[in-house]
Amino acid sequence: MDFSLSPEQRMIRDQVREFAEEEIEPIAQEIEDEHRFPAEIFDQLGELDVMGAPIAEEYGGLGGGQLLYALITEELGRVSGGVGLSYAAHVSLASKPIEMFGTAAQKEEWLEPLATGEEIGAWALTEPESGSDASDMDTVAEPDGDGWVLNGTKQFITNASEANSVLVKAVTDPDAGYDGISTFVVDPDDDGFEATTIWDKMGLNCSPTCEIKLDDVYVPEDRLLGEEGEGWTQTMKTLDGGRISIAALSTGLAQGAYEAAESYARDREQFGKPISKFDAIRDKLVDMHRKTERARLLTHKAASLYDAGERVTEESSLAKLDASEAAREVAEDAVQVLGGYGYTEDFSPQRYYRDAKLMEIGEGTSEIQHLVIGRELGL
Repeated sequence: MDFSLSPEQRMIRDQVREFAEEEIEPIAQEIEDEHRFPAEIFDQLGELDVMGAPIAEEYGGLGGGQLLYALITEELGRVSGGVGLSYAAHVSLASKPIEMFGTAAQKEEWLEPLATGEEIGAWALTEPESGSDASDMDTVAEPDGDGWVLNGTKQFITNASEANSVLVKAVTDPDAGYDGISTFVVDPDDDGFEATTIWDKMGLNCSPTCEIKLDDVYVPEDRLLGEEGEGWTQTMKTLDGGRISIAALSTGLAQGAYEAAESYARDREQFGKPISKFDAIRDKLVDMHRKTERARLLTHKAASLYDAGERVTEESSLAKLDASEAAREVAEDAVQVLGGYGYTEDFSPQRYYRDAKLMEIGEGTSEIQHLVIGRELGL
């Protein structure tokens, strides 16, 4: 495998890194404290032409593929987990399924504004009672004339309070099991749609996580994404790419935490020399670097295979499992390297630590990743 980046990939990564350092990093703690979605940041990401990084150019995207998208997500996560999470949900969950499964008319109406950054998207799968069994859903869509009427509640939906479109999973045939689930494009301005709760969380509070209720929401027939009953198959294909994005975000969190700890250890002196010269701290930093690089390699492998058109269920799950655990472990070690300062909001490791924990939960818990990988291995 060739691990080098193309000149275009390197150029775009560096542009995003510069933007992240200049525009996001200075306000990263502020937007967390304020629980504020930084709409201006996403407007600027649209101006950088990266809001549809892996989406084809004909639909308003950059046409850069999954690896470029992973590079961008990592750079955002390196300075703000919340910005990275909202970006990842917008691209891999809200935009990519429309490109993969939508009609030409749906792509023109719903995908292009997302890919250009004019609009923000969301994806609604999880429900209050479903947990890891995401297929166990109570949200239903019943035929009504030339359309459908949706009723139900969705939980832990990223971006829902800011979104201009939401891809909603609903049961269209209660007797068909997995084959009875379909996907609908819902406009938050539709009558009966409401984001009822924005959760206060342990971290990632600049990325809104919402409960949404659908009360007799009517959607016309042309809002059905793909065919009736294809919703679960679409979900599985979507999550293959989504897990790569969470792996990339996790890698970015690990990288940011490592850099904060490494910089502090070089500057902080005890007993007449930088603490980076002491074995205990040096060895910890080496392990943090090793875990981050391992996560990056697994993520890039999965993304490269995805771009090559390969089936990546095992690779994306493995990357997500390893990178998410690496992010939490590296962030925890960063807090430890900084000691008392690491526990204060004046320094970033505490934010990385809180943000990293969700990476082991969202888009399939670590326990579910073990299950997926075990199945892929035939165990």
